[in-house]
Amino acid sequence: MTDTEAAIILNMLPQVGPVRVRRLTERFGSLSAILAAGGAALRGVEGIGPEVSSVITSWSDHADLDAELALVGKTGARVLTQTDSEYPELLKEIHDPPIVLYVLGKLEERDQRNGIGIVGTRKASHYAAESAKKLGYQLAYAGLTVYSGLARGIDTAAHQAALAANGRTVAVLGSGLAHIYPEENIPLAERIAAGNGAVVSEFPMGTTPGKQTFPKRNRIITGCSFGLLVVEAGLNSGALISAREAGDQGRSLYAVPGRIDHPGTLGSNRLIQQGAKLVIDAGDILSDLPMLFASPPELARSQPRADLSGDDLLVYQAIGDDPTPVDAIIAMSGLPPATVSSRLLSLELARHVRSAPGNRFIKLM
Repeated sequence: MTDTEAAIILNMLPQVGPVRVRRLTERFGSLSAILAAGGAALRGVEGIGPEVSSVITSWSDHADLDAELALVGKTGARVLTQTDSEYPELLKEIHDPPIVLYVLGKLEERDQRNGIGIVGTRKASHYAAESAKKLGYQLAYAGLTVYSGLARGIDTAAHQAALAANGRTVAVLGSGLAHIYPEENIPLAERIAAGNGAVVSEFPMGTTPGKQTFPKRNRIITGCSFGLLVVEAGLNSGALISAREAGDQGRSLYAVPGRIDHPGTLGSNRLIQQGAKLVIDAGDILSDLPMLFASPPELARSQPRADLSGDDLLVYQAIGDDPTPVDAIIAMSGLPPATVSSRLLSLELARHVRSAPGNRFIKLM
């Protein structure tokens, strides 16, 4: 048995987890040696009682390695352990780094150095969604890799903006790769994995999302990033769990200010009160990274109007003199909905068009 196979098995076992695996590895020297150890030897390790040792010695009752490997192969995923060079170095430094990472796409070296987490509410206001688009685009354009959770709302806007900037983005799931959630974001996940980033999860392939899986995935978003940007969050938002993780991991914390009379922004505004850096522009984050950027990068917000061509021109021409619904733009341009959505975001962030309420768009002459 290889150490990668042993890691997959240990990751599937109940009650084991990253911290216990670290202690066991320190004692037995390798992951495969853990599975070969007897119950008495296992119980001699701190935190390994009779129940946990029984789970490990009878691992085949809890984990079907062949079925798991078959799912990995079927989806085209790869499995990384902490000894693989592609496994993020920053993530190894947290208290409980994942035993394995299942990966669709590729994690590049720059993703390990220049990651920024962007999170927020699933029920984003128009202002918050626009802020996430703007900041995600600018940060990705400047060379940072945008980490987020593929959830509805802010996460989706951040991933889409990074792709529109032809930048890097990594989606960290609260489910297994065989159950990408939410389903409407499967095309987005496929675009990310196709060449501009990766979709990753620590959960076994068939894991469905649940109340416990999302908080666990948050520590990976922050663990892979030098800092976390919270765009909009209420007092009970899951984004605040990410913020606590970021604080515990010693990461920089940033937040976008919101209306003081809007319950959905109370959490993010509180973060600013408590010391998170107020962000109104990507430069507020980039200015903290003098070692990464010798001079401030040119941000997309100030680029002058340029002649358009290709799909950008088709989409721009499909917008009328009045606010035009997306459905009408799709029909007039003759382009697929996913292409129209991507090009509208790019045009908007380049200040060629502006979004309006009701999923409509206006030309900026």
